Amino acid sequence: MDYRECAKQIYSEIGGRKNLISAAHCATRLRLVIADNQKVNTKALENIDGVKGVFDASGQLQIIIGTGTVNKVYDELLEIAEITASTKEEIKQEAASKAVWWKRAIKTLGDIFVPIIPAIVATGLLCGLLSGVVQIWPQMENSGLYNLLNIFSNTALTFLSILIAISAAKIFGGNVYLGAVIGMIMIHPNLVNAWSIAGGAETETLWSWFGILDIANVGYQGHVIPVILSVWLMCTIEKWLHKRVPEMFDIFITPLCSVLVAGFFAMTVIGLALPSSLSAFLGITEPAIFGVNIR
Repeated sequence: MDYRECAKQIYSEIGGRKNLISAAHCATRLRLVIADNQKVNTKALENIDGVKGVFDASGQLQIIIGTGTVNKVYDELLEIAEITASTKEEIKQEAASKAVWWKRAIKTLGDIFVPIIPAIVATGLLCGLLSGVVQIWPQMENSGLYNLLNIFSNTALTFLSILIAISAAKIFGGNVYLGAVIGMIMIHPNLVNAWSIAGGAETETLWSWFGILDIANVGYQGHVIPVILSVWLMCTIEKWLHKRVPEMFDIFITPLCSVLVAGFFAMTVIGLALPSSLSAFLGITEPAIFGVNIR
């Protein structure tokens, strides 16, 4: 097999340098990110000597060549296209950036939640096992061991906002510890637990803004989207400030401003933005359940 000839034909049929954004390879396939898939001649690619298949997946044009051969064709392709090698992670990021906004949103949510699934699974399984044991042995519910295991079983859900905030900060490229602070703010012990309000717990005004906007002392337990939006804003502000604040002041100004603005956003704008239909779905009639009450 003529590896260079194979690479030349692939280069030609994908539309040349202007249509090739980046390239990488795995054990058997070339992984190419293409600017315009309409310019790719898929049938001609499949007929090239050495190509065993062509398909598009996750925004990547993947050309199957085979183990031990793909790396040689890849090297020739890089030389012909005059580009540098990309890693598989870089290729994935390039491909993701080409996707439509709703696909990127779904991928982002997946990237945030996948890392915390083991924590939720572990505590969820423990909760189920504990409930099963209590059904068989009711006396255990009055034991100290039950109280200890019960703490283990509900910890992940109790502090879910913090887990989500840390994971979201990683995905959005911010400081994970600042992200954790935003998650902690939203479920601070001084705020009334959101779950308890449905059971009749009373709230009071945390502070009033010009006598028009009353911020109630309500936490965001069980909420996902508000945490993600708040952390996204925090990361956006943090990265913006890193580029503009002088280095000697950056360590003080950037964290302070990022947490202040994102925290304020979390406790005010988020409450206004959440639709009333959500409270109706939850069967909650308290107007300040989301932390904001407009006079």
